[in-house]
Amino acid sequence: MGNYYKLDRVRELADNDEDFILTLAETFLEEVSEDAERLKKAVAEGDCHNAYQAAHKMKPTVDLFQLGILDDLIEVQDWGKFEKRDLDITPKLEIVMNAVDNAIAEIKSDFNL
Repeated sequence: MGNYYKLDRVRELADNDEDFILTLAETFLEEVSEDAERLKKAVAEGDCHNAYQAAHKMKPTVDLFQLGILDDLIEVQDWGKFEKRDLDITPKLEIVMNAVDNAIAEIKSDFNL
């Protein structure tokens, strides 16, 4: 298990139910993958509304799996929320996307998904 994510909170939430942990991992792969792509596209297009929504939706799962990028994700979310189009949020987005991509690859490997 994980260099790019942690299961401590997941195990606590699931009360060490391995089937439920697997379900949460599968949900991470489905939901966070989609939301991350939506976020990347929204930032590239300067679509603050969709960037805010995607980042906001990702926060609980990113926090649950402890990717270590919650503060960066919040900055991207706030870029969208407060429509800070004059701010280059790309460096923060890259940190988020890199962490998400690494976690996805590692979860797929760790859970044989």
